[in-house]
Amino acid sequence: EYRMERAERLLDRNLLPHLGRTPDKRRDKVIFLGEMACRIIELKLGLRKPDDKDHFKNKRLKLAGPLLADLFRIAFRRLCKDMRYQLVRMGMRRYFSVKAATRPSIITNRLQHALATGNWHRGRVGVTQLLDRTNLLSMLSHLRRLQSPLSRSQPNFEARDLHPTHWGRICPNETPEGSNCGLVKNLALSATISVGERFEKVKALLRSLGVVDVEEASPELRLKGAKVFYDGHIGYTEDPEGLVRKIREMRRKGEVSHEINVALYEYKADGVTIREVYVNADAGRIRRPLIIVENGKPKVTPEDLEKLRRGEVDWTYFLKNGMIELLDADEEENAYIALKPEDVTPEHTHLEIVPYGILGICASLIPYPEHNQSPRNSYEAAMAKQALGMYASNFFLRTDSRSHILHYPQKALVKTNPMDIIGYDDRPSGQNCVVAVLSFEGYNMEDALIFNKSSVERGLARSTFYRLYEAEAKQYLGGEKDRFEVPEPGTVGFRGEQYYRYLEPDGIIAPETEVSGSDVLVGRTSPPRFLEEYKEFELRGPTRRDTSVTMRPSEKGIVDTVIVTKTAQGNTLVKVKVRDVRDAELGDKFASRHGQKGVIGMLVPQEDMPFTESGIVPDIIINPHAFPSRMTIGQFLESIAGKIAAIIGRPINGTAFLNEKITDLREVLKKLGFHHGGREVMYNGITGEKFEADIFIGIVYYQKLHHMVVDKIHARSRGQVQMLTRQPTEGRARGGGLRFGEMERDCLVGHGAALLLKDRLLDESDKYVIYVCEKCGLIAWYDARQRKYVCPICGDETVISPVTVSYAFKLLLQELMSLCIAPRLILEERA
Repeated sequence: EYRMERAERLLDRNLLPHLGRTPDKRRDKVIFLGEMACRIIELKLGLRKPDDKDHFKNKRLKLAGPLLADLFRIAFRRLCKDMRYQLVRMGMRRYFSVKAATRPSIITNRLQHALATGNWHRGRVGVTQLLDRTNLLSMLSHLRRLQSPLSRSQPNFEARDLHPTHWGRICPNETPEGSNCGLVKNLALSATISVGERFEKVKALLRSLGVVDVEEASPELRLKGAKVFYDGHIGYTEDPEGLVRKIREMRRKGEVSHEINVALYEYKADGVTIREVYVNADAGRIRRPLIIVENGKPKVTPEDLEKLRRGEVDWTYFLKNGMIELLDADEEENAYIALKPEDVTPEHTHLEIVPYGILGICASLIPYPEHNQSPRNSYEAAMAKQALGMYASNFFLRTDSRSHILHYPQKALVKTNPMDIIGYDDRPSGQNCVVAVLSFEGYNMEDALIFNKSSVERGLARSTFYRLYEAEAKQYLGGEKDRFEVPEPGTVGFRGEQYYRYLEPDGIIAPETEVSGSDVLVGRTSPPRFLEEYKEFELRGPTRRDTSVTMRPSEKGIVDTVIVTKTAQGNTLVKVKVRDVRDAELGDKFASRHGQKGVIGMLVPQEDMPFTESGIVPDIIINPHAFPSRMTIGQFLESIAGKIAAIIGRPINGTAFLNEKITDLREVLKKLGFHHGGREVMYNGITGEKFEADIFIGIVYYQKLHHMVVDKIHARSRGQVQMLTRQPTEGRARGGGLRFGEMERDCLVGHGAALLLKDRLLDESDKYVIYVCEKCGLIAWYDARQRKYVCPICGDETVISPVTVSYAFKLLLQELMSLCIAPRLILEERA
């Protein structure tokens, strides 16, 4: 009986919960299951096609609300469980208070922990992320990012592909390369997300329009009529076309909510027609705005646009008056959409607002993108998020853990329309550079760039890097606490006098002090960590440890600001911000807006740079080999357009699909007295000779990316080793070694360089001497008390020899011993 009850409870609560979770809803669930079975039979008979699981009508976005609701539900259940336990414990007493039995921190801690780490329940990670603040674009793009729940390790080709229903909803270019390709997507410019309408309202609306519930439908209606699906519930209607038309009319008049979308599907096969109406009003559907067309005329007139320009009306005016409507992927299947106003015919139902609305935030900033090979636009969309710019106007008040500011950001000379919408020109992240296409002494091979040294000295691509260091004076159990002070010599972990030389008496560094690697910024001492440490020093009291905050070893800079404040727990908190001015130098990474990235290969003084007849010297020289195979023609067009913009003094429009035509630009160049192809006569700056070929030169917008050589340079002679294997640690932050891997080893084996190999893999890594018993072949050791070598099996009646091996090999032997395998080493005679 209990098992039956449990099974019924499971069916009520967990099967099709959207239809209801009470026993009286069981009939609805049976009907729904019947509909599912019916569809399988229809599919088998060829009356309908299989569903497309990548069609956007079958997708819903999980927004912050439902995600937090999931989290709260789990936390609240945990609270109830805990309360039940506490009340049972208190039940023995006569009096108990509910307040004493509740621990409100359960919910608070669960929510805080999930938001801080991004670990939701059921192993979902990365639900919350730290907002990327490299520049304005990276922030906006991060806010419009979608994450697919599919795993990265499987090749879900269909899920990663671009689907026709992504048009106008998801950017076709902006997706990462590599394992996340096609799984991490970004919303297009015009896409919005539905917030949903209450189910009762939708039900009442359909009832008023003559939809009969499946329970009340007569057999004739079931045969002749069309099914209506709304949020998992099923109804019937006699006139599906009329129903759909009526709902759309009411929505355009503003009588029902704009959140409701309705679609009519017809399946015809073997003389059988199946007609179904879908009414969607739930949250999380991506919808896009379209201009309504009636009788071959768009509803939005030039007069309306003029009003909008003057600021008399806004977006909601168009929505309320039925000029524009938002369609989801379902309803778009019933629409016939014109791309341009001149294409509209009486058959069309809608008109696109702008063709570049299909692109996302990053891709819409590329000038002339339709002239580039498509992967290049994807690369640029990824790199635009790494460009340095002005990420916030209050950067000097913010305490970001790391940030970059470009000193002289410029508006782009070749702009796109979305720049005005996004506000990119208020916070740009790049500079207009004079770029010549020319090979130069072999120093710009393989995507390297030649920079004009004098331009760099004048401030081209100069930026400041800020890093924040934090120190908190914690309180420990037993009343001990950290202190900010200059540590005294003799403290455990004392670094040496010279590291503390900049500290003031309160243990904190002063602003505008020049600091370099490992200098102490905040002096701090902590109480001993373990009780053993107390016992040792009972005579002269416990000594404190030095836990000062130091600069990172590989960085230098000037202390910018020092903030002393208190945390929520009442502990003193010190924040020190260090700034470092970074000029462009050899190895810094730059990129144009067309996925043409490269590092500086040489800085050339202005007098050695090539120059044009009018004396113009380029800022950057890029290799001509960067273009043929990559087909980034957009960069050539931008170069010509930038040249004109600089001469006539107005920005040129390079928006996707709606740009100033290149034929017109070439005419303008001709009128200005230049070669229409953008080429000019140039002279060698070193010899003064004229180049035989004309050189293509123009103005291109270049972005400095935050991959700078200062942050990457790394070498090691000696340093830390890992505890387990005694091999050098890994990574630049820990001062690690450079891994000489298997393939590098194979090269040396192939060369027969045996001693070099021994050098790398043994002497410089984890050389170790073990003692081996020659009788039994097991590892022996040196007994310091008896001053002799001992074998664990043979005792001291044997010959014991030292052998030099890798420490990792000794570890392997001992791990084999722990598995009850006795590895015996057989020693040969010494050579």
